[in-house]
Amino acid sequence: MSRILLVDDDSDIRSVFRKKLELLSYEVEEADCAEAALGKLKAFHPDVVITDVRMDGITGLELLSRIKESMEAVDVIVMTGHDTMGSAVEAMKSGAFDYLVKPVGLDELGRVVERCLSEQEQVRASTVSEMPEVSDDDGSKIVVGRDPRMVEIYKMIGVLARNRATVLIRGETGTGKELVAQAVHDHSLYSSEPFIAVSCTALTDTLLESELFGHVRGAFTGAVGGKKGYFELAGQGTIFLDEIGDTSPDFQSKLLRVLQERQFYPVGGEQPKRTEARVVAATHQPLEELVSEGGFRKDLYFRLRVVEIHVPRLRERKADIPLIANHLLSRIRKETGSTVHTISEEALRCLDEYDWPGNVRELENVLIQASIVSRGPVIGPDHVTLGPRNHVRDKGDADTVLREDQDMTLDCVIERQLRHVLEGAGGNKTKAASMLGISRSRLTRYVDRFGL
Repeated sequence: MSRILLVDDDSDIRSVFRKKLELLSYEVEEADCAEAALGKLKAFHPDVVITDVRMDGITGLELLSRIKESMEAVDVIVMTGHDTMGSAVEAMKSGAFDYLVKPVGLDELGRVVERCLSEQEQVRASTVSEMPEVSDDDGSKIVVGRDPRMVEIYKMIGVLARNRATVLIRGETGTGKELVAQAVHDHSLYSSEPFIAVSCTALTDTLLESELFGHVRGAFTGAVGGKKGYFELAGQGTIFLDEIGDTSPDFQSKLLRVLQERQFYPVGGEQPKRTEARVVAATHQPLEELVSEGGFRKDLYFRLRVVEIHVPRLRERKADIPLIANHLLSRIRKETGSTVHTISEEALRCLDEYDWPGNVRELENVLIQASIVSRGPVIGPDHVTLGPRNHVRDKGDADTVLREDQDMTLDCVIERQLRHVLEGAGGNKTKAASMLGISRSRLTRYVDRFGL
């Protein structure tokens, strides 16, 4: 039988609450002040303490803090007749399970206590199971899943550990392609060498070449000194080229030289340099279509896909969601200080019924939000918000409106931005490309890709 300790200096409130809680089959003890409650904690061993805030002597908030210092497993529900933001914030900040404003309805009290005890039971019963870690001791860089397709990826990572083959990783945005690339590096014989990840879509062609190959003094305006590129800095480590499908043919020809001859020229340089770095590339683009359309070099395509790894979409391996979610919660706790430890069965059903267009990255964002709004150690269905949300920053400015029915996946965000910039440039691709900071050829590929 669960035990409840009632703390309130109003005997009538204690009496009414006690009758209600005993009808719900809970064992109830009373205290008329916080000092008396502290004296009863060790003898009574309550599962839940329900306390008023304003009492003579020690306040309910001070009682809450003392309980959390010495009896962390005991949940505290705080009540007050003075609804102020300060007390509510302080109560939740100090670890209260919930904050109720008097007059508290008996049905509401029963529901909150039942939810509190239910979450305690789930925490006791929950077990967190993960795949063995394949990277850092802090658990931040591991590939998680038991789906047969993921197991095949683990096997391939093991095979790649014994050689230096170039790898092409395919998969939708948010599936975890970089984590797979990191795992390939971490299991290689050169794991102590650098792993350098580069987003090919985040840089213009000139900047991308400068970052990867370095440059000599005077190579371009502002190049007041020489700079080593990532291929040189990586040593015998790994260069991860994310979204390789978005690069220009000119850059592709230079990358092809690196793969064929293990040589590159710094921007503005006349002497080639050698590299021993392994190249792992990734894309969500249909490279075969780009090759047939002339947007991607065929010879580079075959050079990159010496070994090809396909990372499945999250909606194709929903049985892995509880496993991935528990791993992500562990990481979220370390990074945010969250106290959430598990997910209710009802919340897991909500996650299972969703299609996850943003894949694992979207799941992580959903869990971060749920961890923030959850008031206890368990994420329930009410804490889970799935799909895009409605936020209007300025109703008078159509350019700043985000509607609830908008798709917020990366592809859709890129498409909307392209439309906006092209309209602002009057349809002039050269001007639009300049405004976006990308090459005209890359803009053309985006235009063709989205049918703009």
